[in-house]
Amino acid sequence: MLDVTEIGKRGYLTENFRLFHLRDSRAEKLDSHYHEFDKIVFHLAGRVTYHLEGKRYFLKPFDILMVGRSLIHRPVIDPAEPYERMVLWMNGDYLSARGGTDLRTCFRLSQERGVHLCRPRGEDRLRYRDLFARLKETGESEEFGAALLAESCLVQLLVALNRDVIRGGDTEEGSYRFDPKMEEVTRFIGEHLSEELSIDRLAGAFYLSRYHLMHRFKEIYGITVHQYIRQKRLLRAAEEIRRGAPVLKAAVEAGFHDYSAFLRAFRGTYGRSPREWK
Repeated sequence: MLDVTEIGKRGYLTENFRLFHLRDSRAEKLDSHYHEFDKIVFHLAGRVTYHLEGKRYFLKPFDILMVGRSLIHRPVIDPAEPYERMVLWMNGDYLSARGGTDLRTCFRLSQERGVHLCRPRGEDRLRYRDLFARLKETGESEEFGAALLAESCLVQLLVALNRDVIRGGDTEEGSYRFDPKMEEVTRFIGEHLSEELSIDRLAGAFYLSRYHLMHRFKEIYGITVHQYIRQKRLLRAAEEIRRGAPVLKAAVEAGFHDYSAFLRAFRGTYGRSPREWK
């Protein structure tokens, strides 16, 4: 069974969105994890390296990191400085159905481009600071129409972010690093989840020794190759079940050819059977 102490779901979202303003004077060590919702991190202060699907992002004040649902990530926090950020959790289905405009476009494009960072410059940094501040203020208000006004602030923030991501532009040199070979390995895994994916097969396909593959992968992702594959298979199966696929078909297409092993792994990760989860 998957070792859920090293990778697992973190946090639950029961509403359409939720904003947190967090300040930590002591750095909490977080394991690799994922969410079933979309997340935006608006970095305000502190020294943090964010590991996201094999890339290491070196965050600066006013950076915006887009963490799409099901992406495996973990922050590494330097305890020498207080860590301050605003974290926005959002229901992906809610974002996709806003007046015919898909506000998840920024997450989709960041995934396709392989870069999940937006680094505003000049006056744009203050513009985003004000947008987040307004969202926080309206979200904490109990006045008439506060919930509706908070939704309006969220839409303004996401429209601005989507426009900036769509326009693209060069990412500042040194803002992130990655291992091209390990990125090829993870891309191969994602494209062949339904097939047998042993260490020997992966090492042979990329002309690597077993030891180098396992050591380098763990160093970058914080989890083993086996754990990564198992979690990606569970996420793939869960997404197919969410879309209405029969449980057995979803399990097989995600690479689980032992149904009883799939049920045990699914329950261990999601806390319920696939049918109950659906």
